[in-house]
Amino acid sequence: MNIKILIVEDEFIVGNALRLAVETAGYRVTGMVASVEEAEENMRNQQPDLILLDIRLEGESSGIDLARKLRTENIPFIYLSAHSSQKILEEAKTTEPYGFLVKPFRENDLLVALEIALYRHRHSLEAQLRQEDFLQKQLAAISNETATAEQQLLKIARLLQSYIPFDLISVGPRPFDAAQFNDTAYLRIGFDEYQFIREKELTTITGLTKDELSNIIKNSHTDADAIIYSDEITKQELNDPSLQKTWCDFLNCQAFLVFPVDLKNGSAVHYFFYSRQRAIYTEKHIALLDRLKTYLTELAEKMTHAVRATDQPVSTNKDHSEAANRPEFQGIIGNHPLLLAALDLTTQIAPYNTSVLILGESGTGKEKVAHYIHALSQRAKGPFVKVNCAAIPTTLIESELFGHEKGAFTGAIEKRKGRFEQADGGTIFLDEIGELPLDMQVKLLRVLQEKEISSVGGSSSVKVNVRIVSATNRNLEKEVAEGNFRLDLYYRLNVFPITLPSLRERKTDIETLALFFANRFCQEFNKPFQGIAPSMIEEMRAYNWPGNIRELENIMEQSVILNDGKSKLELRRRLTMAAPALTGEINIETLQDVKHVQQETERAYLISVLKRTNGRIRGTNGAAKMLNVKPTTLEAKMAKLNIKRQDFIQTTGNQ
Repeated sequence: MNIKILIVEDEFIVGNALRLAVETAGYRVTGMVASVEEAEENMRNQQPDLILLDIRLEGESSGIDLARKLRTENIPFIYLSAHSSQKILEEAKTTEPYGFLVKPFRENDLLVALEIALYRHRHSLEAQLRQEDFLQKQLAAISNETATAEQQLLKIARLLQSYIPFDLISVGPRPFDAAQFNDTAYLRIGFDEYQFIREKELTTITGLTKDELSNIIKNSHTDADAIIYSDEITKQELNDPSLQKTWCDFLNCQAFLVFPVDLKNGSAVHYFFYSRQRAIYTEKHIALLDRLKTYLTELAEKMTHAVRATDQPVSTNKDHSEAANRPEFQGIIGNHPLLLAALDLTTQIAPYNTSVLILGESGTGKEKVAHYIHALSQRAKGPFVKVNCAAIPTTLIESELFGHEKGAFTGAIEKRKGRFEQADGGTIFLDEIGELPLDMQVKLLRVLQEKEISSVGGSSSVKVNVRIVSATNRNLEKEVAEGNFRLDLYYRLNVFPITLPSLRERKTDIETLALFFANRFCQEFNKPFQGIAPSMIEEMRAYNWPGNIRELENIMEQSVILNDGKSKLELRRRLTMAAPALTGEINIETLQDVKHVQQETERAYLISVLKRTNGRIRGTNGAAKMLNVKPTTLEAKMAKLNIKRQDFIQTTGNQ
């Protein structure tokens, strides 16, 4: 084994223990340093393959500062931490580490974390290279087309969207020269829908005159180097009127990236990427644009020579090209940036066999995204097999997943294929993967490693060609820390995570979703649709949506059923299911204190729901339906929290 590891740790005893452990395991240690400066020097001279990185270090820079640089240089790293605050841990998580070890940790945990980090890095690097090679081929094909420069810009924008997220892309000469061409921009208004914006549309949007707009463009970014602006920098440095500030004010952008390309005539054209998400751009985006510079330069040259019919009206309608009508995404409703970012990741990873972990609360659409990944992949013609790990009895999980031989156990009257064998050549979707028992996690790990299964009662293994897409609404990192989920399996599944936003995070989509469901149910029940009452929209926007989109769908169905077809839809249940605020001073010093607060909050929440349903658990208006859980699950939770249903039953005798 010739894998080189750098240890960045300011406690000598801890660092030395790490050195002995990794050297005993066959790794080579390139150094043991205590500061970012020493680490950077070691990296230049020794070029380590992986870095064990403490968050708190000597000097002004922290391990998180170094981690950001490691990410841009594609060097895997594992965090080491002792007593970090929640804020620091959240900041560390944004750097996307390959592992996280909390001191003190066992030697075996360290070695497993190293193995998994190297595995993830190797597979993510291979996937990245394949994806970028595919992107280059697509860009080359666009460059050879006879389409106009603006059409080419739109096609390139669509391709780049999955790699460099943006809400608006703009291209223009700097310094500004109207004789060359005006700034050309596309505003993203849907998953694959863009609004073309030119001078006329920009004056309408901003309310500025043509002369005022020209003056603003002249004051826009002119630097020769690529620059990333975060929200803080934007506020501090964009004091003078500029097109960047105009877009940031109009779109509420939190960051933008400027990438210049030089033309043959000595001038420059700048590409601008704007995003509503904070600190979304990194050096890796600039590095990717550098590798794609040939195509961006060809397009810029074409745009400078394009003859523009500026006196002709420019359509601002949505683009309705073939890509905009892909059937795989027709079930997706909404255009919130967090949702679009998740869909962009879906299209980026779909063509490959990489394992995907879909994260998100119940009712956010994880199964639908898994279907899209399958439909957009090369396995689309193969089977898509869904397994709900939470719905299978523990004693039957192994048989359900891997099959059984005749006579393997009582009731096994014939040989039966398991779900993995049924999914051969296609995709298997393991929903609620966090519910899988530990003994089955070991067997699933073997399938991931060996690509083969053994049926219950069988004497030989069977090779399977299956892509695994898993999903959970649990915090698997927390489950790993509590010993409920294997660390090695977590990192095998978490090669490419996709997080789906909750409905309360994308409230701008609520009205669109409500209209979609209302129209669908009105057609289904053969009722005329008169619209949705403004009071209903207002209350839905103020609601916390614990059940997410599935809960919204249920509410709209109920409203349509109870509507007379002559008036606008109105709410038929009160939306007041926000978790009650804790009162009084809370002293949290141990993990047990945290668990107690969580338990009391959960108990108060369930009580508030049962009060509203008058103790009813089952049925359309029951608490289980509102909470989107099985009645038996709710009853078990009530028993655990010492909540008695009869305390909430009124004289009506609700069940």
